[in-house]
Amino acid sequence: MAVGVLGASTAPPLIAACAAPGLAIAFWRTGAAAAVLAPVLLAREKRLTVPRGRGLWLALAAGLALALHFGTFIPSLSYTSVASSAALVCTQPIWAGVIGWLLGERLPGRAWAGVGVCLLGVLAITGVDFTVSGDALLGDGLAVAGGVFGGFYIVIGGFARRHLSTLDYTFVCYGTCAVWLAAVCLAGGVALGGYAGEDWLRIAGVTVFGQLIGHSLFNLVLRSISPTMVALGGLFTVPLAAIIAAVALGETPPAAAIPAMVLLVAGTALVISARARAAAAS
Repeated sequence: MAVGVLGASTAPPLIAACAAPGLAIAFWRTGAAAAVLAPVLLAREKRLTVPRGRGLWLALAAGLALALHFGTFIPSLSYTSVASSAALVCTQPIWAGVIGWLLGERLPGRAWAGVGVCLLGVLAITGVDFTVSGDALLGDGLAVAGGVFGGFYIVIGGFARRHLSTLDYTFVCYGTCAVWLAAVCLAGGVALGGYAGEDWLRIAGVTVFGQLIGHSLFNLVLRSISPTMVALGGLFTVPLAAIIAAVALGETPPAAAIPAMVLLVAGTALVISARARAAAAS
């Protein structure tokens, strides 16, 4: 899990340093990951088959949610700091909890307290960035949207995993995400090539470290570590991404934003732990 956290933490700084368009990075990140998974799936099943039934439709829906998640989060790094974007997008468990509540899941009082703490952190960060520039505020809005869509991705993916194996689900989800992003890029005239060699290396780094190592190891350790611990461990990507950005890019968040980030992480951790306790009790 530690290796997965470190891999995921490198993605925001690499994206921020890349001159390629954010939507194009999102496409290559998931498209290349799906291309890598295809021969693995082929070797396991001897032929490349597409799942059917409810699991397929849920995986397709999760792919759309993931496209919306990456399509908002990755461009946000062009406008706001790595630290602010990483902190805001890591509120995905908060939104997943609210979506679960709307679907009938009971949300404990402790979890609602965490939602309140997290929203205070969102307001504090956006308030600080509003004094920095309008672009930073736009980036914060995109990162929050990325967190919301990430919440939908978590919820839909949870239903899909009841019907599909990890490999089947991941391949269909990543492939669907790449198709949606490619369509958006082509419709919007976003260049999918012609980048400098350094930017291709950064895109490759995001794909390998952020997608295949970070995301894949989180899925792998779910076999032996509780989802609560994996979700809580994922929150360490916020300070690690900020530290990497400070060292590699010389990018440091305003001092006033640090307490707000602490509120975001604390509120998210409170919701994760409260939902886990409620699930164990039921």
